[in-house]
Amino acid sequence: MATDEQLKPHRDAIDEIDAAVLRLLNERANHAHAIGELKGTGTVYRPEREAAVLRRIQSLNQGPLPDESVARLFREIMSECLAVERPLTIAYLGPQGTFTQQAAVKHFGHAAHTRPCTTVDDCFKLVETRQADYLVAPVENSTEGSIGRTLDLLAVSALKACGEVVVRVHHNLLRKNSHEIKSITKVFAHAQALAQCNDWLGRNLPQAERIPVSSNAEAARLAAESEDRTVAAIAGITAAEIYGLDTAAQCIEDEPNNTTRFLVLGHQDTDSTGNDKTSLAVSTPNRAGAVMGLLQPFTDLGISMTKFESRPSKSALWEYLFFIDIEGHQNDAVVQDALKLLGERASFVKVIGSYPAAVL
Repeated sequence: MATDEQLKPHRDAIDEIDAAVLRLLNERANHAHAIGELKGTGTVYRPEREAAVLRRIQSLNQGPLPDESVARLFREIMSECLAVERPLTIAYLGPQGTFTQQAAVKHFGHAAHTRPCTTVDDCFKLVETRQADYLVAPVENSTEGSIGRTLDLLAVSALKACGEVVVRVHHNLLRKNSHEIKSITKVFAHAQALAQCNDWLGRNLPQAERIPVSSNAEAARLAAESEDRTVAAIAGITAAEIYGLDTAAQCIEDEPNNTTRFLVLGHQDTDSTGNDKTSLAVSTPNRAGAVMGLLQPFTDLGISMTKFESRPSKSALWEYLFFIDIEGHQNDAVVQDALKLLGERASFVKVIGSYPAAVL
């Protein structure tokens, strides 16, 4: 057992370091405030600048803190410094405790004001009417694929994608008490969560009714408010804390690498960082070889495509919109060349936005 005498020099060094860190943090906040004064009423949040800062910090990191932890710490520092200029309001699919709120906090930090919405549509409306600065919306899950309603809104909204967030999803079985789980008769969860835990539920709760609801956080709220002690919810640990539920089983997702990707949307374009993605919505006349024609510009110019998915068009029967993600920024010369060729072959092209690739 270490003695106080042995611990003292380390504790004294930590005290000195803490004082230096505090002084430097406030110096940083003063510079952030000065930048805000120079910007005036202009845009205070620059996603490309924040992504560059986080990547630079990770490149300088020599441990023992892992890169992910360092990025999380500096994200919070930037969040607090940004709040000195003006706190941001971020719309997300609520209620409190959803993975979408987790994504919003991961991207903007705890100093931002997160505002829950009942539907993804409401999130878009809040930002479109400038009642919120940005929204965070789920676009795809590594297990269950794309979120259809988000894609539909991306195709028609004037909002622009300006950021990307990736969140590792851990599902937990929550209930009011942690008694034997075989007594559970109903499980509330979002439809995607039920699908992502399908095998686990089949093995462990084959008799339980699976009830889809608007979000996992809503499932947790329903379980918390129910007088029926045999109901449970699937949700994240944050929802368990918010709604006072016990964790009956942890990490019940079927795929160990279950991950959800989110887009950040607002009114602004972003500049190139050298590590960007561009999201597109495209349609083409219904004729032989038309889809191949959409892909050819990217193939010919050596542009990597990270997503290609079709959705039924809302304008005509048996016509489809294609959602494409590519590596690169719309201002990059090679991407501009590809978009020009694409415009000559497609009947409709919309650049949803170019944005920095997620900092993990």
